[in-house]
Amino acid sequence: MVKSNKFVSPFLKWVGGKRQIMPSIVAYFPQNIKTCQYVEPFVGGGAVLFHLQPKKAIINDLNAELINVYRVIKNNPGALIADLKKHENNSAYFYAIRNLDRTPDYKNLSDIDRASRIIYLNKTCFNGLYRVNNAGEFNSPFGNYKNPNIINEPVLKAVGKYLRSNDIELLNEDYETVLDKVGQDSFVYLDPPYHPVSISSNFTGYVQGGWNMFDQVRLREACDKLNAKGIKFLLSNSSANFIKDQYKQYNINTVKANRAINSDGANRGEVNELLIRNYE
Repeated sequence: MVKSNKFVSPFLKWVGGKRQIMPSIVAYFPQNIKTCQYVEPFVGGGAVLFHLQPKKAIINDLNAELINVYRVIKNNPGALIADLKKHENNSAYFYAIRNLDRTPDYKNLSDIDRASRIIYLNKTCFNGLYRVNNAGEFNSPFGNYKNPNIINEPVLKAVGKYLRSNDIELLNEDYETVLDKVGQDSFVYLDPPYHPVSISSNFTGYVQGGWNMFDQVRLREACDKLNAKGIKFLLSNSSANFIKDQYKQYNINTVKANRAINSDGANRGEVNELLIRNYE
């Protein structure tokens, strides 16, 4: 499946990004993918969305700051690009911008200011790791990179044009609310926070509150509902035995992925991931 515009691509580095296992994901897409409404309840960095570039889609994420970035890129990319030019690549400035969400004035920032802040922090923080604490405050440290690409103007413009030119609905809701809206003409790709394969590998810091095994069970129950309605879904998750057991009634394939972002250095590198689907 060939992308129609190579500049329509992820503009943020995101935990669990799917670019490097895209061939494996594409291989398991249903044959009628082009005629379906595409639904992605955990869009994250959007690698699968931007590879497919569907003309009709529902895109969602519980991270309000992330969805705000998508909306600003869609509606006002020029102002965003202009605002990004103000940022400085030094430690003192980084921490001043990072700490804005700890101040009462944060709620007064415009949507463009907030989107610009997220992109700047993502490009200059350590390892591009979007992470928040239990209070929802960004807490990744300064990356100290020599020449980070803060303003990727061709990508921002191309993504904005794609989002404006097609029927792409951007939502910031619980994923079950989104799934309740989809019909049988939809294809759902689910990329939730992964279940840890070990205690030390757990990382849930990009959404305040994180995920646990009960969240994974709730998601599997939502997939059961999709299956009962005859709606095709493809789901990515870790190769944890718990996940294999939860989805044992479905088709499960193991793929290899290289993971550069992990709080435990021993768990970086090639790991097994699962692709789970309810169709042949």
